[in-house]
Amino acid sequence: MKKLFSFLAIIGIILVSNCSKIPENNDPVIGIWSDLQLNASSETNKQTTKKEWIFNDVYLGRHHSYNNGAIDVLTDFKWSEEDGLYTISYPGLENKTDDIVSMKKLDTGTVLQDANGNILAVRE
Repeated sequence: MKKLFSFLAIIGIILVSNCSKIPENNDPVIGIWSDLQLNASSETNKQTTKKEWIFNDVYLGRHHSYNNGAIDVLTDFKWSEEDGLYTISYPGLENKTDDIVSMKKLDTGTVLQDANGNILAVRE
């Protein structure tokens, strides 16, 4: 009887573990996106600001902001997609509002831009 119970327990564990498959996310936003800005106040005083978003397949990501090569902001973000609009939320930053962008293919590459046509980031 113990052998039968053990066998049924093993079969039950195998059946339960095979039922929990994670759905595959192939959203085209997954990957690395960046925005590089060069602020030249004078010929010798050039400042660069680079922002980077790394989207992963579980609707999370990491956001970096560099100022002259030094990290200014390092935080995680959540993202979602609905009807072609991507909402990027930054729960670790209270003063940062959500970015709502759409993906557009331009001659120069694929970009994320807001409703006003401002480019948030370019696919790397």
